[in-house]
Amino acid sequence: MAEASAEERILAAIRAVPRGQVAAYGHIARRAGLPGRARLVARILGGNEDPDLPWHRILRSDGRIAFPEGSRGWREQSQRLRAEGVAVERGRVRMPAADVSLDAMIWGPG
Repeated sequence: MAEASAEERILAAIRAVPRGQVAAYGHIARRAGLPGRARLVARILGGNEDPDLPWHRILRSDGRIAFPEGSRGWREQSQRLRAEGVAVERGRVRMPAADVSLDAMIWGPG
């Protein structure tokens, strides 16, 4: 069986972000096995046309929406996040404190 491409792994990591939660571009890159490739995540998101991809759940590491403030994309992302119960204030979301995955709890530094 062929290994999944970087794009497929990134898209899978984006789809895995649960409704009502958010993740940073860098977090998605790490989850896809591509640490340090946050810009690749942004590029793939920018070119993706899958209407079911939850692109709106992906933000900058500081919780800011990446679109220019007030733009159509900025407004749409804010609306989609709010519809899922995410608090958005002035284009910013409180980001999760850390990666608290099962793997991190078991294998992380103790």
